[in-house]
Amino acid sequence: MVKPLALVLFEKLIPGSQLVNRLQDLGYRVTTISDPAALADTAAEAKPMLVVADLVSSKSDVRAGVRQLRANPATSHVPVIAYAKETPADLQAAARDAGVTFLVTETAMLSHLAQFLEQALLVE
Repeated sequence: MVKPLALVLFEKLIPGSQLVNRLQDLGYRVTTISDPAALADTAAEAKPMLVVADLVSSKSDVRAGVRQLRANPATSHVPVIAYAKETPADLQAAARDAGVTFLVTETAMLSHLAQFLEQALLVE
């Protein structure tokens, strides 16, 4: 049986590498990217079950990458779990507007990854 694929977007080695390890421990194959501008194209090619993304990037706007992902009919259904050091109300609203499935803090992501995956993958 083929393991499900998670696409992980991050720049900071920690917690990004910790997330990769946790996802692999949970039975996922993982593809990593560091450039938010490549998110939509990589997702269209790799066909992941979900995307996990650090919402903060020095390279480009992660929210723009999520918007492109949502605009493509081939990837618009892919759940996006985003995380940030802190999640103030304005960042939550901007993430929602971009199409993020849900936004959590970095600490919560590492502590409760399995629960977030279960929630993100629920079929409506």
